[in-house]
Amino acid sequence: MKAIQVKQTGGPEVMQLVDLPVPQPKSNEAVVKIAAAGVNFIDVYNREGRYKQQVPFVLGQEAAGTVSSIGSDVRGIAVGDRVAYTMSLGSYAEYAAVPADRLVKIPTASATAKPQPPSCRE
Repeated sequence: MKAIQVKQTGGPEVMQLVDLPVPQPKSNEAVVKIAAAGVNFIDVYNREGRYKQQVPFVLGQEAAGTVSSIGSDVRGIAVGDRVAYTMSLGSYAEYAAVPADRLVKIPTASATAKPQPPSCRE
């Protein structure tokens, strides 16, 4: 899978596009196939080393996608569920292993909802 990895802290130049194996879930995790990842200022702090992370690490702390596999102790989440999460490193990737207690299911209706333009008022 493709991922944006940081092997040493620093400026934007330390972000590297790498090939990594698809993660396997621990007993309390689900692997999420990422459809959309949040890009937030905290990612800059992690990349710069202001917030200490063990290197190497994959950037990003929030995403939405579809569960592709689950660990043996996971309950209430199933393969194929559409989910979102925050506060778990690794969302700048095609897949991320996420503690199941961080996941929230996304209602199916939102899959077909079309974005609406903002209303213009004078």
